[in-house]
Amino acid sequence: MNLKSLAKDTAIYGLSSIVGRFLNYLLVPLYTYRIAAESGGYGIVTNLYAYTALFLALLTFGMETTLFRFSNKEGEDAKKVYGTILRLVGFVGIAFLAAVLSLLKPISAAMGYAAHPEYVGCMAIIVAFDAFQAIMFSRLRLERRPLKFMALKFAFIIPNILLNLFIFLVMPLLFDKMPALHDLYVNYDYGVGLIFFTNLICTSCVFLGFIPELKGLGYGYDKSLAKRLLKYTWPLLVLSLVGILNQVADKILFPYLMPGTEGKVQLGIYGACVKIAMIMSLLTQAFRYAYEPIVFNGSRDKNSPETLAEGMKYFVIFTLLAFLAVMFYMPVLRHFIQPDYWAGLGVIPIVMMAEIFMGIYFNLSFWYKLSDQTYWGAIMSAIGAAVMIAVNVIFVPKIGYWACAWGGFAGYGTAMLLSYFIGQKKYPVGYDIRTVALFSGLAAAMFTVDLFCLKNLPVWLRLAIDTLQLLLYVYLIWKEIKRKR
Repeated sequence: MNLKSLAKDTAIYGLSSIVGRFLNYLLVPLYTYRIAAESGGYGIVTNLYAYTALFLALLTFGMETTLFRFSNKEGEDAKKVYGTILRLVGFVGIAFLAAVLSLLKPISAAMGYAAHPEYVGCMAIIVAFDAFQAIMFSRLRLERRPLKFMALKFAFIIPNILLNLFIFLVMPLLFDKMPALHDLYVNYDYGVGLIFFTNLICTSCVFLGFIPELKGLGYGYDKSLAKRLLKYTWPLLVLSLVGILNQVADKILFPYLMPGTEGKVQLGIYGACVKIAMIMSLLTQAFRYAYEPIVFNGSRDKNSPETLAEGMKYFVIFTLLAFLAVMFYMPVLRHFIQPDYWAGLGVIPIVMMAEIFMGIYFNLSFWYKLSDQTYWGAIMSAIGAAVMIAVNVIFVPKIGYWACAWGGFAGYGTAMLLSYFIGQKKYPVGYDIRTVALFSGLAAAMFTVDLFCLKNLPVWLRLAIDTLQLLLYVYLIWKEIKRKR
């Protein structure tokens, strides 16, 4: 594997993904300090963005991975592949938008937003835009153009942050002089609804940066190619949908399983605390952006299984490092959210482990993508989603948001184990189980020491000891990298 290339691209994608989304996550303290937990306002944000993630997976229907696969496939015209996919996704997005806007009131009422159907309409437009842009972002990754990728990501993030700061910090200062602003703020749930309108404005601005990529529409549409693309991608659609269900079904189902204000309050607490755990999803995403094109570009290489094995090992090692860092510095990181939300901090290690399972499952998924057996991904993800949903339906009414955390853990864990054992029979890969197990055991031991041996110490002493533990873990990573050279 070209580790140098992987490291370089991961660093650039990481800057746009990790640093960019971290900047965006700085809005969470703003939201939690300006939106009281007992109001349930942050529960609305959590719920609607969960719907957005689900429908984004539906509208892209696996075409990002399909673009990588067919652009590097012998006998296929890469430009024709891009043009055909762009048109397919664009058509589906327009159809979706027309359906939602024509049935906006009944759909909004069914989702619990009869008083504010404009929230649902706004999010539908955002999803349609984001799905179309996702294909163009994938094209940038395919062409190894991470700098433009990064620039366009920041073109959304920075204006979004500035507009949110205006809404929650500047607008309240203007209420006395401009009563109309006060009325606007109150009418949209004390600024909550304005978050969605801000998102729409920023997404529309990013679209302007993709004008050069829109020429792909002129590459034409190949009906025969479209059939081959759809045949390959339909299992990926199922895979993507059930995969995203594992991430958001709890947040979508929660208001139905625990209705009323209490449900919104608990969902808001859970949604805020989960944000602290999302450093894991940021690492997974940055790794994926760099790793996926390299694997598919090298899929004709007989050494591809070695690429998968090396990638898996380093993914596990570094995500465990992130897990330890978050857990060791929780006395500091908890101030990321307002104290009213601290009741949910206990779910963070469970959610982070679920995210690690999800990342491992993603790395394991290459065996069926490279061998064109994508239906296996759909089957395994469906089983994982069924486990997660069952845990939520059974236990949310009894233990609230704790069921959401354990549901994700059980769902991703099930899919991960199925993928490993089936994959070793269908597409054997010599994963370095020994090294992965050693680092996993070490991380578990360090976490146990922190959790049970250090919890009663003064905060400064606990942080000092945990820092030494973290430095030891980093040193052992360095030793492992040096050993492989």
